[in-house]
Amino acid sequence: MTTQHIKIIGGGLAGCEAAWQVAKQGIPVHLYEMKPHTFSPAHHSPSLAEMVCSNSFRSNAPTSAVGLLKEEMRILGSLLIKIADETAVPAGQALAVNRGDFAAKVTEQIKQHPLITIINEEQTKLELDSDTPVILATGPLTSEAMTESLVEITGRERLAFYDAIAPIVSEESLDMDIIYSKSRWQDGPGDYLNCPMDKEQYLAFIHALGEAGTVPLKEFEEEKYFEGCLPIEVMCERGEDTLRYGPMKPVGLRNPRTGKDPYAAVQLRMENKEGTFYNLVGFQTKLTYPEQKRIFRMIPGMENVDFIRLGSIHRNTFVCAPELLEPSLQLKKAANIYLAGQLSGVEGYVESTAMGMLAGLNAARTLLGKTVVPPPPETALGALIGHLTQTDPEHFQPSNVNFGLFPAWEKKVPKKLRGEKRKEISMAALGKWQEQLI
Repeated sequence: MTTQHIKIIGGGLAGCEAAWQVAKQGIPVHLYEMKPHTFSPAHHSPSLAEMVCSNSFRSNAPTSAVGLLKEEMRILGSLLIKIADETAVPAGQALAVNRGDFAAKVTEQIKQHPLITIINEEQTKLELDSDTPVILATGPLTSEAMTESLVEITGRERLAFYDAIAPIVSEESLDMDIIYSKSRWQDGPGDYLNCPMDKEQYLAFIHALGEAGTVPLKEFEEEKYFEGCLPIEVMCERGEDTLRYGPMKPVGLRNPRTGKDPYAAVQLRMENKEGTFYNLVGFQTKLTYPEQKRIFRMIPGMENVDFIRLGSIHRNTFVCAPELLEPSLQLKKAANIYLAGQLSGVEGYVESTAMGMLAGLNAARTLLGKTVVPPPPETALGALIGHLTQTDPEHFQPSNVNFGLFPAWEKKVPKKLRGEKRKEISMAALGKWQEQLI
């Protein structure tokens, strides 16, 4: 137990996970969150850990990279993954949550912890010479003032790409005489709703999409999108069949009414536990609101759909991690400052939370005089740290966790066995790493 505290700026996924990990080590936490006094353009709820894009933490299969990352985090005692499991809604092999319940539970747990003090106050400047460790977890919409403070320390101009949000629709407004339930490749009804298109409907849809009006970027903004979360209209520009091989892929979604695969299909994923709201899978967009309503109502079964939330686009700020970060997530130029979440250069809810976990663990160990040991590269956690610290800075881009970030195989492994083998190697490495942390 120590009387010195750790300061955490930002009460999103990464900040809350970092706060929990620090408090678990017996260290007091001062968690600064600017809501409800100030909101970013994408945030609306006063709760901590608000999810503003999808409600999905993606695959739960431990033989997938993101599923393996979640499994590692469960073993290490992640608060947010535990609560995600508790607030899950049906989504096939994915871990999707009721986002309201998820945020409420996280907020409750953080507020109730005796070592965590929440201070609802905006922070605009980082202190270089402070003895207090600081974890900066202000997320993809870090304010201009805080970004400028970070730039002053790092000597680098800020970098930004743009992340898009998919629409949410009302279930009762969907035409279930056209739409059918099915998860890809699974027999019988599934957790996803599917809107089937024939060739004529698909071509009419992409033609309208190609001519649709979009929200113009501001003068200071640069069109720079994350490849794993492209706006649907940008994908459409890449060719007639791009969407049919992407979010509108029909393979494995045979229509039970016709006995045939559709030419293309739009999938809807349950947004809340009650099943009253659904989001359009892969339909991130920067279309104007009127264009979204017009074009998305061309989708079979959605002709009279009610939109609960329309899509939008927002800035995502991140640093050039290979130049600026140590494997501990400390800034090279300011050892008292740790970066966590998307600001550190990862992409995705799970990855951001994972960096919050590591930043919290590392800051706590440093304060307690313990050695900081980075996770081994054979683990999903270690693979992400490797991406942040070992990538060529000239080609650095934020990334989701994927097996391409892991060490190369020493011996050839059949493709169908690789996921299981990665899991086996990771679990062994994680166990040895945990022994080092004692």
